[in-house]
Amino acid sequence: MDPLSAAMKIAGSGLESQSTRLRIVSENIANARSTGDTPGADPYRRKTITFGQQMDRASGVETVNVKKIGTDDGDFTKEYDPSNPAADEKGIVKMPNVNILIEMADMREANRSYDANLQTIKQTRDLISSTIDLLKSQ
Repeated sequence: MDPLSAAMKIAGSGLESQSTRLRIVSENIANARSTGDTPGADPYRRKTITFGQQMDRASGVETVNVKKIGTDDGDFTKEYDPSNPAADEKGIVKMPNVNILIEMADMREANRSYDANLQTIKQTRDLISSTIDLLKSQ
């Protein structure tokens, strides 16, 4: 496979992986205050994403992929809110282990990585187009 096609393949896999990462971060943010349904029940547990690499046999290049979507086993925070339906007999509610600041930083990093992969695809496409134009002019 030629280097330009390989660059497009690698950047495309990066776009797909970062898109999944953005979806997971968005889900975490959306559920940052989701408690359990019954008293003492566990709330939403933060999701995590792990990337891996795989060899694309057709092209012979290593691409990035989502290896695993897991959960964060960190402790839940506890808040006193006796009016909440998920409150135990002492009025304590288990809250998700989602830290909005961490999620926002993760979202920003994923967004920048997505943009970098998109720019790689655009520049590679421009190089291919320029090469075709040069070949036509000969």
